[in-house]
Amino acid sequence: MGRKKKQQQKQPEENTTAGGENQQDLFKTFRYFTRRENWDEFFTTRGGGDYFEWYAEWPQLQSLITTQLLSPSSFLPEIAGEAPPAVQAAELAILVPGCGNSKLSEHLYDAGFTDITNVDFSKVVIADMLRRNVRERPTMKWRVMDMARIEFGDKTLDAIVDKGGLDALMVPDPGYELGRLYLSEVKRLLKDGGKYICLTLAESRVSALLFSMFRFGWKTSLYTIPKEPSSKNLEPQTFMVVVEKDTCASVYEISAVDKYSVESHGNQARELYEALEREQKVRSECSSGSNKLYSIKELSLGAKGNLKEFEPDRMIKLILGEPGVFHFYIGVLVDAQQDSGSNFSDYFAVYLVPNILVDVWLFSSEEGQKIILADSDTARLLIIFLNYSNSGASMDYIQSDLTPLVKQLAPRLCDDTYEIPFMTSSEGIDQRVVVHEVTSALTGTIVVEDVTYHDRDENRELEDMVFRRLSFHRSPSVVQSEALLTEVQTPSKTMNKGKQKKSGSKSHKASSNERKVDHNVLARMNNNALITGLMLISTHLKGFSCTRPMVETVVIGLGAGMLAMFMKNWIPNLNIEVIKIDQVVVDVAKEHFGFKEDERLRVRIADGIEFVREKADCEAARKLDILIVDADSPYKSSPLSCPSEDFVEESFLQNSKNSLSEEGLFVINVVSRSSPTKVAVRSSLKKVFGKGVLYLQLDDDDDEVMFALKNDSPITEDDLSKACDKLERSLELVNHNWTQSVITASKSIRPLR
Repeated sequence: MGRKKKQQQKQPEENTTAGGENQQDLFKTFRYFTRRENWDEFFTTRGGGDYFEWYAEWPQLQSLITTQLLSPSSFLPEIAGEAPPAVQAAELAILVPGCGNSKLSEHLYDAGFTDITNVDFSKVVIADMLRRNVRERPTMKWRVMDMARIEFGDKTLDAIVDKGGLDALMVPDPGYELGRLYLSEVKRLLKDGGKYICLTLAESRVSALLFSMFRFGWKTSLYTIPKEPSSKNLEPQTFMVVVEKDTCASVYEISAVDKYSVESHGNQARELYEALEREQKVRSECSSGSNKLYSIKELSLGAKGNLKEFEPDRMIKLILGEPGVFHFYIGVLVDAQQDSGSNFSDYFAVYLVPNILVDVWLFSSEEGQKIILADSDTARLLIIFLNYSNSGASMDYIQSDLTPLVKQLAPRLCDDTYEIPFMTSSEGIDQRVVVHEVTSALTGTIVVEDVTYHDRDENRELEDMVFRRLSFHRSPSVVQSEALLTEVQTPSKTMNKGKQKKSGSKSHKASSNERKVDHNVLARMNNNALITGLMLISTHLKGFSCTRPMVETVVIGLGAGMLAMFMKNWIPNLNIEVIKIDQVVVDVAKEHFGFKEDERLRVRIADGIEFVREKADCEAARKLDILIVDADSPYKSSPLSCPSEDFVEESFLQNSKNSLSEEGLFVINVVSRSSPTKVAVRSSLKKVFGKGVLYLQLDDDDDEVMFALKNDSPITEDDLSKACDKLERSLELVNHNWTQSVITASKSIRPLR
């Protein structure tokens, strides 16, 4: 799909879509063409004598496609001592879905592949193509049909050749469901050993769906289509994905036949390379001995013991459903340490993990899975990892689809009347509105959204509260920042002069309510903890007098800028510099969260690790009084959600200590559900900073804020008690809505022993 070629034109014209746009806007074009009537209008306008090609032309495709079609399947039974029979082109039953008025079918027919059926849901184009080919290619068939609901029998086709059809279905609106329906039809229609040849731009959502749906029982190969000699380098690269149907559910590594250039094709090739690397990792884990996926049939035969009985600490990776058809599920079954279900709330439960969270450490690691089991208070938990083959379905559908399968995994204590509870990750969000979304080369997709909660905090009246949140897709389990939006009255625009006032209207000026970020409220508990420690511990912050010397403060990590803005507003003797590596995040904070720079608050675009190292190495540089690390980890598979592991290595901690003034304070926010990881972080802090380390454990047990003084003199419980009393007396003079939470939190800070 992609460009008109004029008759008698020797040199191909520049790649353009129907609207004259560059091919990089193809997906915008596809969105327009999700309606049948728009296709009919498009083909009617062009007429039956013209044709329209998307992506590559036949000279670039001929060798690759014909070689694939004529190569014998590697999965068909072999006869000892005999070579596989040669494939006869005319005997292959081939389907071309979403054929449009492309000449691809005509070229295939002329190359000897005469048993071709073309389908398209546009009556106009099917009628035009039938008229154009009825005499020269009499055995080629044309059908009006929806490619997501093909009316052919199971295992009736030798090959399906798709040129841009999957891409056209995979637009953001109406979603991925059509793509999933179509690929499930592909699986159903192909014979054993049959091939699906997909010509695609391999946009990230397309490659993710394609790889995941053909993971089990399909051999996958990836090819780069050579460009026309006259084509511009900026044109999108066309790829060919070939999947071959196996007779069993084996997992094969994807064969990348040739190297595609990231330098030449930028983000397009980079996204495909990243998707390929992720998929190869998943396939490697699935096929390795320690990660074998057991079917229900294998388990019923006793492959992992008697499932009717509990077995302490048993973990089984399994697959539910049939990989060759639409819905199948990957999961892990975990039994609790105790061998009886009598001491648990439930004997058996199912936990659904959304696709976006599958790679997060909590769900992907054994330690994390055992934490989920403990949290669920269940004797046996089946954790199901939703993927692109089923993530578009509703939770009600998935539950009804899974129930008869998971019942076969229930322990003996669950009789026929037992209703298996289904759980999933929930943030308690009642309503969500996306305000802004942008993609950064460094951070990836950045989302700003306004949300309302239900019952998030028993001490708050949340009914009318709206919070603005900042999140990164790379860290789906972490909310980067959150701010309370408060209503402010603003006068409405003045009415046009001479405009008649409606009868009965009042004469006072009209006003309207707008919401703005409240920088005097810290919506996140960890920010409140950071402020508590600063006020309690740092000898520089005793009192709030503006006459005290300025305190040199550095914050690594910006988020939406809520912490930095609060510090500037309420601690007047701070001179704050925020270190952030991504300018796009800074721009989002300014535009959507009211973050502002001034003489006391500045942003430096730099790498935090390098900044601290340079500050520590430079003898002439002024030392820091306060250094705060409040940054997320970009690695979903790491047990540390905040910060990344680089910030808790001894080398960084030592540089941090060396960058501080003699009475300096180092603060770091650590978020992890892994007990061994938190123990290791505490050990490193004690090794570098000695006895002057304190911590504040937050209510959810995952999040703790660590405070370390360069002067490693031990701080006693009595010292902290006196400091708390002094802080409480000083905050009585401030008397703002945040002061009581600081006073309460200060009494929970403890020395690290």
